[in-house]
Parts: sequence; structure tokens; C-alpha cells
Amino acid sequence: MMDNEGSDICSSNEGDSYEDEQVQIVHSLPYFLLELIAAGASSSLAKTTVAPLERIKILLQTKAEGFHSVGVYGSLKKLVKYEGLRGLYKANGVSILRMLPHSAFQYMTYEQYRSLLHYKCPSVGTGPLLNILAGSAANGTAFLCTYPLDLARTKYAYQVVDRGQSGSDGLRCIHSGHPAHQGIKDVFRTVYRGGGMLAFYRGVGPTLGGILPYNVIKFYAQEELKRWVPKEHQSSIALNLSCGALAGLFGQTVMYPLDVVRRQMQVNQFNLPSFKLENTNYVDILNQSGARYNNTIEGLTAIIRNQGWRQLYGGLCINYMKVVPSVAIGLASFDVIKCWLHIPS
Repeated sequence: MMDNEGSDICSSNEGDSYEDEQVQIVHSLPYFLLELIAAGASSSLAKTTVAPLERIKILLQTKAEGFHSVGVYGSLKKLVKYEGLRGLYKANGVSILRMLPHSAFQYMTYEQYRSLLHYKCPSVGTGPLLNILAGSAANGTAFLCTYPLDLARTKYAYQVVDRGQSGSDGLRCIHSGHPAHQGIKDVFRTVYRGGGMLAFYRGVGPTLGGILPYNVIKFYAQEELKRWVPKEHQSSIALNLSCGALAGLFGQTVMYPLDVVRRQMQVNQFNLPSFKLENTNYVDILNQSGARYNNTIEGLTAIIRNQGWRQLYGGLCINYMKVVPSVAIGLASFDVIKCWLHIPS
């Protein structure tokens, strides 16, 4: 009897020592690295939860044939029909893979840009303008460093294939007729063959051009929303987070047309034909059927002319649908992961 109790006590002590050792290992890591791990894991979980909606948004933004007219529910059913349940999460792995380096570059460069602006441009001051400029520069740097992953993810998610049918030359995209990519590596090979290293940055113009206006709009929208909060509740974390989420959603709505241009530039074909039909502007034909735009202005005007101004907001409703579950799951999982990693509040 004593032996059993002794063995129980011994195993308990071993378990406690093992847990203490884990805690020591965790505490030996830098604080910023622990926060980065917690933020990355919680964001990955939130992104995976809304991944089906994100893929549908890409198909609606690019006006993929057979999807732009059936709505969100119809598009989900169609994806499951052709690609199965796995198709709902296509390219989600690349999206998660991109998140950690994106957050790391943004985190590491923010203070550097802040210090540089503070000392090189003292007229900027130390107020909100400094934070907006430094944040925009850090976000732009992170986008530049991880943009090829974003482009590959968009091109891969754009292609819908019928898994039940395969021709002699393999699977083909059902809405464009082009051979389907076999994976992310194949996407990278195809993009490089089509335009070299510069091809990996197609659509980066509207992305970078929208960062500063988005941050400005978000900041002022958040400040205006806070003014409507009663003074006795202004210290509430939940209300501040709600104001931030609503401000971000407002900023995304205003800048959404640039996101549509970016997606269409990312999925466009690289080889333009070298002929011109008689009495026909072939650039208009190409822009309507999936050709590339040379710049943001050309993209905006071509979409309005050939697809209608409503297409500039194609898939916007999905942004509204996913914001609540995404933020809720992200915040809840962040708190749980912080507890697991023993990160102090």
C-alpha cells in the first residue's frame, strides 16, 4: 500500500518537475517572441475558421465565371461539388505560412521607422501622425517581403477544378480553361517562367498605395467612434476593441476597390498577344477576359468600363460576414494561448 502511494507521489513529483521545466524553457524565450507566437497561432486559427469565406471572396473579386452570379451560398455548394470539402480550404496553408514572417517584419521594423522619423523629421512630432507613418511604412515593408506568397495563394485559390474529371493533359480550371496548377510549387514555377522575378509583384502597386490612406481612415474613424462612448466606459477593453474593429471595417470598405484591382492583377495572364484585330481595341478585349492591367488607374477604369462599377465591391459582403467570428475567435484563442505559454497580461 505504501509502495503504491510512494509511486504516486513520485510520479506526481516527476510530473510537476516536468511542467516546471517547460515553464522555465518558455520563460527563457524573449517576451516579444512569445507574443509573436501567441499572435501567430491565434490569427492562424481565426484565419482557418473563415478560410472558406476568404476563398469565395477571391472568386467574387476576380469575377470567376460561374461564381459571380450565384452568391456566397451557391459558390460554397459549387466548390464542394467540384473539389470536395478540402476545396474550401485550398491555399489556406500558404496564407498561414505568410502570416508569421509578415507579422515579424512588421513588428521588427515599426520601432526602427518610428525612431528614424522622430530624429530625421522632427516636425512630425510624437503624436498620432508619427504612429500612422511608422505603421504604414512597417506594413508596406512586410507586404513587400511576403508579397510573392500572397500572389501565389491568390492564383492557386482562384483555380477551381473538377476532381471528378481529368483530361489527357491533366486537370483544367473550369472557369478559364487553362491547365490547373498542381500545387504552390507549380504556381511559383509558372509565374517565374511567365515574367521572371518581377511577375511575383504584380498588383503590389494598389496594395502599397492603399496602406497609408487605410491607416489614416482607420485612425480617424476610431477616434470618432470613441467620442460616442460615454466617459465612464472609455477604459473598457471590449469597447475599445469594438471601436477598432469597426474602424478597420470602415477603412476596408473605403479602400476595397484597390483590393479588387490587386486580386485581378494577381490572377491575370502574363503573355499578351502581339496582334491587333481590325477596328478592334484588343486591350479592351483582354481586360474583359482576364488580361493584365499596367497600373492601378488602368485597372480601375477597365473594371468600371467592362465589368461595371459594382464589381469594385465584389465580395465586400464577405468582409462583413467574417469580421465578427474572426475577431472573436482570434481574441479568445489569443488569451488561451497566452495562458499556455505563461505570458503575463
